[in-house]
Amino acid sequence: MTDLALRSCVRTLCCLLLCAAPLSAQDLDPRSYAHVPVNGTFLVSGFSLSHGGVVTDPSLPISDINATVETPSLGLARSFSLFGRTAQVFGALPYSWAQVSGKVLGDAASTSRAGLSDMRFRLSVLVRGAPASTALEIAKSPRRTILGVSLTAVAPTGQFFPDKLINLGSNRWAFKPEFAVSKPMGDRWLVDVYGALWLFTANDSFYPGTSVRSQAPMGAFQAHVSYNFQRQLWAAFDATYYVGGATTVQGVANGDHQSNARVGGTLALPVGRRHSVKLAVSRGAIVRFGANFTTFSIGWQTGWVPMPKPAR
Repeated sequence: MTDLALRSCVRTLCCLLLCAAPLSAQDLDPRSYAHVPVNGTFLVSGFSLSHGGVVTDPSLPISDINATVETPSLGLARSFSLFGRTAQVFGALPYSWAQVSGKVLGDAASTSRAGLSDMRFRLSVLVRGAPASTALEIAKSPRRTILGVSLTAVAPTGQFFPDKLINLGSNRWAFKPEFAVSKPMGDRWLVDVYGALWLFTANDSFYPGTSVRSQAPMGAFQAHVSYNFQRQLWAAFDATYYVGGATTVQGVANGDHQSNARVGGTLALPVGRRHSVKLAVSRGAIVRFGANFTTFSIGWQTGWVPMPKPAR
């Protein structure tokens, strides 16, 4: 393989990793379990804009909420070998501006918030079909079906006021174990299917600051179909369905069991030699309880992957 071809391969793999590092809490992440070179470091930044209606806890005296949330974020990813398998750790710190309007006890009201949102950490391991490899080894290997697992943790680092109805942070931990299958179909198509379960700790300072809010586990399922136009350019159709997650406040059920679906699309493309960009849009398709948002996002990534010397 020539030096030019090897560099082209590395650029392709960097573009794949862009979607292996989610930038926000929105769970529509095609190609999250791509086979990437080990010992690579990736800097990821992004910006998302969400707008729509929110159905809040029935225990709160607020209704007819509409919100616009702008969220820039900065993240860092590192790939490595774990027992001979490809693994990756990722952490992201988001900051949000939110403008919210609605009715409080029947009267129109509005407010705004600005501050840190909850941090997200993720460890993923490709347990089958993706042994720990260099960029050159990946370029020479055939496309295989990949089985992957991951654990995502969301930390309560976001801005939270116990006596406020609207907050950027959730004041609780959340964990999401996930299992994934990524199957290539021919030379250009790829199908990803994920199944996960969100688990939540309790918020013991819920409004008005003395209440305990608990949430039941919530199942989350994703499906993505993507197509490679070129080695560094691809697009995907995305869909997710999540169910469960009913809440209680002080042991009293809120009747807010969720059964919602979202659909969207993603476009990934290279920019220069080491950079890549991801554009995405999604919206609520079926929303029985929760957030009926439309979200637009853009992500940018640059990476440093070890470059093996080509054979003389």
